[in-house]
Amino acid sequence: MKNLKGIFSALLVSFNEDGSINEQGLREIVRYNIDKMKVDGLYVGGSTGENFMLSTEEKKEIFRIAKEEAKDQIALIAQVGSVNLKEAVELGKYATSLGYDCLSAVTPFYYKFSFAEIKHYYDTIIAETGSNMIVYSIPFLTGVNIGVEQFGELYKNPKIIGVKFTAGDFYLLERVKKAYPDHLIWAGFDEMMLPATSLGVDGAIGSTFNVNGIRARQIFELTKAGKLDEALKIQHVTNDLIEGILSNGLYLTIKELLKLDGVDAGFCREPMTTVLTAEKIAFAKQLKQKYL
Repeated sequence: MKNLKGIFSALLVSFNEDGSINEQGLREIVRYNIDKMKVDGLYVGGSTGENFMLSTEEKKEIFRIAKEEAKDQIALIAQVGSVNLKEAVELGKYATSLGYDCLSAVTPFYYKFSFAEIKHYYDTIIAETGSNMIVYSIPFLTGVNIGVEQFGELYKNPKIIGVKFTAGDFYLLERVKKAYPDHLIWAGFDEMMLPATSLGVDGAIGSTFNVNGIRARQIFELTKAGKLDEALKIQHVTNDLIEGILSNGLYLTIKELLKLDGVDAGFCREPMTTVLTAEKIAFAKQLKQKYL
């Protein structure tokens, strides 16, 4: 298994106008992340990949294409989580067979699952696949909050190696890192990377790293080196960029920024808005000129 610390892009997926996967465009996004953003790895099949609007076979296709293009150049994490446990297991087996370095799974959502049910979900995926697992905690979208003691219960399974922590509760982050120093934490909010890194996270997984990966690494490495003033200046610029991206439409704007650099990043998948207006395309060009 490759080193899973460092900077991981949450991989975008290029779709054709009819919603089908644009294989060539997806390959170009993978290559851009490796060759231009110099990321340590890719987090494939997450929210940024519009995963929860896709069929099981489409998810498999994305895992296959990303692995074929990245080969063994970088680390690959496959997000296989689903409210359908059978689908999560099927995807986990498939990604494992492709040679992904680790699995990740979002906490099961929508229904108010008990913690015992959530633990059973992770234990089942691990037992069926034999792979290591990263918990994907994103409570503002799932409504699932995991406390310090509950992390300890999950970590009793030696295959659960850490958490993708996409939450603003930095007190919880600090408590979890102190309580379980041998388990990894990846920061999930790009705009709060400096404070997360200062609390000892082992890496970060972000959607804006697809276009802003170089700065993300600078923030991470400067903060780790104690050069907080320098890191904060770069975080300020990063957050100005992120603010602009969010105001213009997150995924479509990142795709437009990639297009402006020659990458066939395609459209978004319905029911998302599939394409930017002319006004928003013009704004994306301004962001590109100013920040990238």
